[in-house]
Amino acid sequence: MVTLDRLVNVLGGYGARLWCCPVSREVALRDVVMHDAADPRDLRGDVFLAVGTDSIATAVDLAVAAHASVVLVRGSAPDERAESGAVAVLLVDPDVSWGQLAGVVYGLVLEGRETESGRGPTDLFALADSLADALGNAVTIEDRLSRVLAYSSRQHLADRARLETILGRRVPEPVRDLFERRGVFGHLAESDEPLFVEADSEHGLTGRMVVAVRAGRELLGSIWVECDRPLTDARRVVLRDSSRTVGLHLLRSRASADLERQVESDLVIRLVEGTPDAAAVLSRLGLPPGRFRVIALQAHIGDERHAALLLAFERATTGFGWSRPGRSTLFSNTVYTVLPGDDVEAARAWVRSIREALPRQVTMLAGIGAGAASAELPASRLEADECLALHAVRSGTKSAIAYDEAWDDILVQRLRAAAASGRAPARGPITELRRHDSANATSYVATLRAWLEAQGDLAEAAERLEVHPNTIRYRLRKMAEVTELRLDQPAKRLAMIIELAVSDPAP
Repeated sequence: MVTLDRLVNVLGGYGARLWCCPVSREVALRDVVMHDAADPRDLRGDVFLAVGTDSIATAVDLAVAAHASVVLVRGSAPDERAESGAVAVLLVDPDVSWGQLAGVVYGLVLEGRETESGRGPTDLFALADSLADALGNAVTIEDRLSRVLAYSSRQHLADRARLETILGRRVPEPVRDLFERRGVFGHLAESDEPLFVEADSEHGLTGRMVVAVRAGRELLGSIWVECDRPLTDARRVVLRDSSRTVGLHLLRSRASADLERQVESDLVIRLVEGTPDAAAVLSRLGLPPGRFRVIALQAHIGDERHAALLLAFERATTGFGWSRPGRSTLFSNTVYTVLPGDDVEAARAWVRSIREALPRQVTMLAGIGAGAASAELPASRLEADECLALHAVRSGTKSAIAYDEAWDDILVQRLRAAAASGRAPARGPITELRRHDSANATSYVATLRAWLEAQGDLAEAAERLEVHPNTIRYRLRKMAEVTELRLDQPAKRLAMIIELAVSDPAP
């Protein structure tokens, strides 16, 4: 089912903008009609394409007469009289052709239209049911990562492996490992012929016939038929032929999703880079006003950076409109997500949901920017980037790093970056003490740091260095002979602790 919200989001990338919306953006759109002045018949449809109308008000009147929920009309200067028409108005840029726009609208609405059974004419669940009826066995359609895309309603004699697969929305890892050992995935990668997979009682598997689903040479997924013995030749032909139909549907689905992802991606980039119309962009993305957090994700499998990152982006953008909380973009080597809300734990939970949906061999790192209003999203994006970069400093940290708890480390990292560019003082007490340590094998810099971090407490500083407090006193006196410390001045102490933090990271 396609909603008005989804239609608005997609057409935003085609020069159509929402002018007024007196109806709910969750209203379902099931059919499209186009105005034709030469056709006297009454038109009825949810989406009205007002081709050739002379004014917005006229277009709205025609749409209302057609019982439409939304009307698309050319125009740049809205007619306020049209606001009372109880129909959403999308204004189409004059440079956009009706042919292009109509193709997008018809594709979106008709591909998502529901039948009386509640399933669309191109719905994979309906295909799975049809195939199950033809073969007399339960059917599951999966993507290339063994995630469930659809399954038949036929559950007669369903085995434990099938039930766990459906409930978990992906093949359980032990069963997947079994298929890997038996060479099932190697067969799918190379052959279009159905393969019988023997039963395995340990894994609750009664047996399967499986066939690859391809687009050209690209493996898109697979069809699995539950059976205790190989299918007959006639049914093998049905299974093999059905793989082509499923392939076409997967391609259509991917094309539709890619279109919407591109529109969404462009809008999110505008938000995180800064735009004066941030509120309008948020509205086009279907996000409510309020506060947000920007999340930065990077993912890889070993040294391979691209495949895992694309999987993370695909997972972050799976579903449309209300079905997922954030909006995402893939920019350079990072996935950025604008997530509504100010709760850092909700942001961490979202990151965990992405991580859990990826294959276990994927390494994913994340940074979470501070809460921000719409105009502050570029700052939250910078903070998310800096939190992400902290993973290189905090080796072994796999959980998402949030700015709320890491702002001090980020401040020091910024100062270190400034120092690395030559903006740190080249001379001063710390430099002189460091030079003395190098020449005389003393520990004056470490002693000064311990004393400063202990805020002048000799006992605590001595405990840190595992020496006697008198040793600290002695070293401080000797340091004063090497350089002018002026430890009695707060500003001097602050400057020295900052320089030490920047130049000598704590162990």
